[in-house]
Amino acid sequence: MGTENPNRSNFPQRPAATPFAAPQSTMPFISSRPMVGSEASAFRPSSPPAPQTTTPFLSPGPVVGSEATGFRPAPPVRPTGTSMSGPPSVYGPPSAGPFQRFPTPQYPGMVQVPPPQASSMGQTVFPQQVKPPAGQVPSVPGPFKPQSQMPSVPMGSLPQSLNTIPPTMNAPQSTADSSYFAPRPNFQSSSPPMGPSYSAPRGTMPSAFPGYPGKQPNAVTQAPPLQSAPFLAQQGGYGALPPGPSTPFYSHQGGYAPPPPVAAPLGGPYLSEQMRPTGSAPPIGAVQGLVEDFSSLSLGSVPGSFDPGLDSKALPRPLDGDVEPGSFAERYPANCSSRYLRLTTSAIPNSQSLVSRWHLPLGAVVCPLAEAPDGEEVPVVNFATTGIIRCRRCRTYVNPYVTFTDGGRKWRCNICALLNDVPGDYFAHLDASGRRIDIDQRPELIKGSVEFIAPAEYMVRPPMPPLYFFLIDVSISAVRSGMLEVVAQTIKSCLDRLPGNPRTQIGFITFDSTIHFYNMKSSLTQPQMMVVSDLDDIFVPLPDDLLVNLSESRNVVDAFLDSLPSMFLDNVNVESAFGPALKAAFMVMSQLGGKLLIFQNTLPSLGIGRLRLRGDDLRVYGTDKEHALRIPEDPFYKQMAADFTKYQIAVNVYAFSDKYIDIASLGTLAKYTGGQVYYYPSFQSAIHEEKLRHELARDLTRETAWEAVMRIRCGKGVRFTSYHGNFMLRSTDLLALPAVDCDKAYAMQLCLEETLLTTQTVYFQVALLYTSSSGERRIRVHTAAAPVVADLGEMYRQADTGAVVSLLSRLAIEKTLSYKLEEARSAIQLRIVKALREYRNLYAVQHRVGSRMIYPESLKFLPLYGLALCKSTPLRGGYADAQLDERCAAGYTMMALPVKNLLKLLYPNLIRVDEYLSKASLNADEFNNSWKRLALTAESLDSRGLYVYDDGLRFVIWFGRMLSPDIAMNLLGEDFATDYSRVSLSERDNEMSRKLLGIFKKFREGDPSYYQLCHLVRQGEQPREGFFLLANLIEDQVGGMNGYVDWILQIHRQVQQNA
Repeated sequence: MGTENPNRSNFPQRPAATPFAAPQSTMPFISSRPMVGSEASAFRPSSPPAPQTTTPFLSPGPVVGSEATGFRPAPPVRPTGTSMSGPPSVYGPPSAGPFQRFPTPQYPGMVQVPPPQASSMGQTVFPQQVKPPAGQVPSVPGPFKPQSQMPSVPMGSLPQSLNTIPPTMNAPQSTADSSYFAPRPNFQSSSPPMGPSYSAPRGTMPSAFPGYPGKQPNAVTQAPPLQSAPFLAQQGGYGALPPGPSTPFYSHQGGYAPPPPVAAPLGGPYLSEQMRPTGSAPPIGAVQGLVEDFSSLSLGSVPGSFDPGLDSKALPRPLDGDVEPGSFAERYPANCSSRYLRLTTSAIPNSQSLVSRWHLPLGAVVCPLAEAPDGEEVPVVNFATTGIIRCRRCRTYVNPYVTFTDGGRKWRCNICALLNDVPGDYFAHLDASGRRIDIDQRPELIKGSVEFIAPAEYMVRPPMPPLYFFLIDVSISAVRSGMLEVVAQTIKSCLDRLPGNPRTQIGFITFDSTIHFYNMKSSLTQPQMMVVSDLDDIFVPLPDDLLVNLSESRNVVDAFLDSLPSMFLDNVNVESAFGPALKAAFMVMSQLGGKLLIFQNTLPSLGIGRLRLRGDDLRVYGTDKEHALRIPEDPFYKQMAADFTKYQIAVNVYAFSDKYIDIASLGTLAKYTGGQVYYYPSFQSAIHEEKLRHELARDLTRETAWEAVMRIRCGKGVRFTSYHGNFMLRSTDLLALPAVDCDKAYAMQLCLEETLLTTQTVYFQVALLYTSSSGERRIRVHTAAAPVVADLGEMYRQADTGAVVSLLSRLAIEKTLSYKLEEARSAIQLRIVKALREYRNLYAVQHRVGSRMIYPESLKFLPLYGLALCKSTPLRGGYADAQLDERCAAGYTMMALPVKNLLKLLYPNLIRVDEYLSKASLNADEFNNSWKRLALTAESLDSRGLYVYDDGLRFVIWFGRMLSPDIAMNLLGEDFATDYSRVSLSERDNEMSRKLLGIFKKFREGDPSYYQLCHLVRQGEQPREGFFLLANLIEDQVGGMNGYVDWILQIHRQVQQNA
């Protein structure tokens, strides 16, 4: 373990039995909060010596000792002799590293305490002056009495840099990984643990006392200390308890207890969130009750009752939405933002054996064109004649983690460690610390995300203009549903906003049982229509005039879109020659590439690629043939997708139908071309017009990267093995993406190539080479670093639930394409069980976890998201639980969603709005800052309330049975008593209606990738209420699927089976 200290003998990692174990408790929800009394420590230092250094956070709360409320602690129980056996750690402070040191406050009159020495037996001996004469009550040293001049420090989340032991503290120096890992103290004090759960809660709840975080909203209050204890905590602070078998004292969740007068060496209690020394078990104080480094739920049922003994209100819920991981922002300030790249754990395992014990997906989720954080832009760098600076061996782009040597003439690649020459034009001298003197003028050396302008050698051909081609079904159902009219109007309204003007190209084909081409040459006043009815031998008439420059032919295009709905008004053709029309579109587009938008209303019935009705056969479900319904029936579609990708054509599929349309086959076109599937079941323009209009407009006008390829490079010993999302894999690690935008994310899995990683950091670099709409060839580069660890506990502590769930969901959806739905659901549950069991085994020996379910704070929402995934449209139930098309469309959508959107879809927002509507004072902005998400269970619904359910794809507005009629009247007018399936929500001339629509507008602006259509539901109105809302309350038992409480109990039973 690290280096050996000649003055000490080596100790085993875990003592066989801890001399003073923490008493077992059956609390409903025990998190790693401050524990005082017998829980926190069985070792009570007798007289508090003035330390050499004090913790930076001292709160002017109550002081323990002779000054505090007259309670006198008994003399401490001490083991015989002065030696204290325990595994002294051999880790000292980092000699150098990225941590910032905190200044040590100097207090007058402090007595210096000699450091503990090692006895000849290798045991730590505490200095003599610690022990008072028998019976003497410890007194508080002067500087620790509450003084007016000591400032109150507001407690937020602890700074990462608290790892560092102040330079004055005497601790052994570790040479092994000193620059990398936080120190381990010689002994652990009884100050309360500070872990990830200590950060101030995120709500806007007022704080009860200055300098203390307020109680977390929705948090479960811990059991109060028993009244028999002679001293009770004041001010949320901390009280000493009588010695002996006293009742454990629990502070409020989120409460902070000020440290006792004995200063802890920094690092001990702070270790839980920060780095642990390699290979270390959790810190173990030999004569101290162990600080629990995990969160837990007590699941002890009452004997002889059916009560599970689990309070559902105590269960963890992600009511703050997706919390982006920030733990490494301070450690690696040059990393790109987590919205571009998220790792499933920010602690990379150093060995294959560690990977095998991780059990969750190990990998990353990349969203290369995510919208930049507010107020930030990705800097654009033009190297001009110098050429882009890259490693000559592994082709890594220059980034903040490369190092310059030899006076600035050479640079070392951070990924493959090769020394490269610095071109003369790029040369700059180094300062005393080895940094370039021009570093502040070089964004590529200080920013994790940059965009390079690519020179000519990065182009296979001149950059293509943005090209939009529309393939539109004009059969009878497309005309009657109103789809054709809405599409024509929307395209026309977006023409001025299409990116790339004046280079943008445009073209149209319509089809029913024949294929219609349109000549839109700029010299014409009206478009010419040409009909091809030979479906077996498709040819393209006038190939040069079917794709036109939009700005030159604008009048002809406008005339065409104005006349399109009326042109087919009387069409009674029910057939669909979709396959031949698709081939025709490919022939027109293959010269340039671009984006093909398909509007399909009918099952393809003529020519190549015709499809048949399938999915109605109940008997197939639950058999080995079930998965065949979810994959394309005809290889034609996959072959066409491969051809489209080869010629840089991205396909977006808009499917509208009240009957089966085989999304499994049609969606393949989008899946392999980096496109997207939009599904509007039973489309009626009167109801769905707004949704289609907004989503099509966003698709046409959002910034798009054309003819792109993406590669992700990573450091030595690590590589990406599998990729998941909508793209075509061109070589082992090159993703072909004919079009990319900010709404697409890609997931990938990682493996170790070597048995043991020798490096201390692994670097990742995502590079996206693309053509911008303005015709520039660019390379967007995101770089990030992550530490290598030898401690499984650290991997779990640094896990990112959002990235884990993103990868899990993609793997599960892919599994449904070759296995039964049930097997895909079981696979999710099994991975969660294995991970929690492995984590439990880490702590089960030294903590008496008993019947408690324990989990890392970072993954506390994982079981809930796992349940939500099993209940999501692509995976839930069987034949009766979701239409086949709906299931496949949801699968295609979830495969492409960025993390934030996916988590919202899995655990949607449920918000009560009636109180806000009836208050005159609040405006929409104030509501936006104050609304509270509710748990997704029927218990959250009050029949006197009005609730909004928002999963990012739709709004469901639930009217309680006893809602004030005034509110219903104001929102719905005279329709408030009629059947809600016939009522639409529109703005009415009153304050309430305007406020509600203002809320919706805010929500939609917050996430514009899809447009949420409103569905109104009245309590008790079935089947509508069940379909839109009750079936989606994932914490309840619905349709044979477990509720949240049962799911937790089931997982816990399985975890305990082989633990």
